[in-house]
Amino acid sequence: MDAETTEVEFLVIGSGSGLDVANAAANRGQSVAVVEKGPLGGTCLNRGCIPSKQLLYRAEVMETVERADEFGIRADVTDVDFAGIVREVTEDVSESADSIRNGLGASDQHALLEGEGRFVDDRTVEVVDGPDAGRRVRADTVLIAAGTRPWIPPIDGIEDVDYLTSTEALQLETPPERLVVVGGGYIAAELAHFFGTFGSDVSIVGRRRHLLPDADGEIAAAFTERYADRFDVYAGYEAVAASQADGEVTVEARPYPPARDDASDREPVSVTGDALLVAAGRRPNTDLLNLEATGVETDDAEFVETDEYLRTTADGIWALGDVVGEYLLKHNANHEARTVARNLFGDELEPVDYTAMPFAVFGSPEVAGVGAREGELRDAGREYATRTYRYEDTARGKAMKVEGFVKVLIEPDGTILGCHVVGPEASNLIEEVVVAMKAGTGTVWDIRESVHVHPALSEVVDRAFAGQFTHRGGGDDDGQHHHHGHHEHDHDRD
Repeated sequence: MDAETTEVEFLVIGSGSGLDVANAAANRGQSVAVVEKGPLGGTCLNRGCIPSKQLLYRAEVMETVERADEFGIRADVTDVDFAGIVREVTEDVSESADSIRNGLGASDQHALLEGEGRFVDDRTVEVVDGPDAGRRVRADTVLIAAGTRPWIPPIDGIEDVDYLTSTEALQLETPPERLVVVGGGYIAAELAHFFGTFGSDVSIVGRRRHLLPDADGEIAAAFTERYADRFDVYAGYEAVAASQADGEVTVEARPYPPARDDASDREPVSVTGDALLVAAGRRPNTDLLNLEATGVETDDAEFVETDEYLRTTADGIWALGDVVGEYLLKHNANHEARTVARNLFGDELEPVDYTAMPFAVFGSPEVAGVGAREGELRDAGREYATRTYRYEDTARGKAMKVEGFVKVLIEPDGTILGCHVVGPEASNLIEEVVVAMKAGTGTVWDIRESVHVHPALSEVVDRAFAGQFTHRGGGDDDGQHHHHGHHEHDHDRD
């Protein structure tokens, strides 16, 4: 090997949740190398959940003030220091990234190589495009935790248009007057809420018939209805062309999918704004790693293939996080990191356990869910029972003057199959159901037999689990559908 090759015991590509495993290796006395092309801390810290939730909480404060009239409190917002808000959040994030970097720099056991890593063979990675370009590192064990980046759909003319992705949108110091969002998933929903709250006129173009296509159909329908009250929502439309002139961006969209029954009744649309945000999903960074030089295989969507222990198809190479594509969520990447560390350094291999992996969308309303969706159960011909309970039918929900509901899906014997929430604090309310499914008996009795504080919002969960359920499925649908309607689930990361 040439002189530029560093030899270590453990190498990780990416400095998000992969760092947790690197630290576990270092704590056991191993020499560790980290290859990272951007700021340390990965997507969540730098371009994802941390900055977005800090900004979204400010939107919640703004909404609270705007709703004050409903409670007999007269309040006016005299000024919003939007640029100051964004700068404060950006500085906070970069301080955190710097402190991770300094921590690595101060450690004798960690070598940080800055730049994009590409495999030379199963055990060797060369750094290109960065301060450490040309350096190579060779390791006994390699972990691929290289994450994802925004996916740009094949829209005619998009390369000639100044568009934003979530990365740039989170750093805009002035809200656009008119913002066009392409995409209907949680990133599109959260950013539309943020800019909409601070004064942008927002239009959303999403391919699925509802926003949040990964949520339960009934929840997604209610969420889309609420967003349609606030914004111009074109759900079931695909952006096909984009152009720019006189400081304006125009997106042409047509009904999607073209084969849908009512597609012929709907006309193509043209949507114009001052700024275009493309938030149509994420793509794995595997294409940048030169995996051809290794035995690591990827699936049809280019995510890394792993077994149940998170080993790739190449001996000694492991993978975790968004690049694996199981759940593109930070808490999932952390969970996978614990599994990899256990499997590398424990006595026996343990499969990764995805039981009760929750998700939350910090829009307005908030959405959260865990477990099966009704569409999946129906498509599988499963027998199940369901019940919903409205926020406004609890004392606290009524006091808050809010709309929303909790929807529960169970086996006829009381085993919890899934739970879905739309409304304030959804991300917190889901947690007791996660605990029941993961650490309890996994049945309705976990919730029913626990005393709930009165009059707290958690009563809406308690009551959703406590009453009469409607039985469905098993090929014997009784037709007692809730009025929100039920729609199939689409797996596209839209």
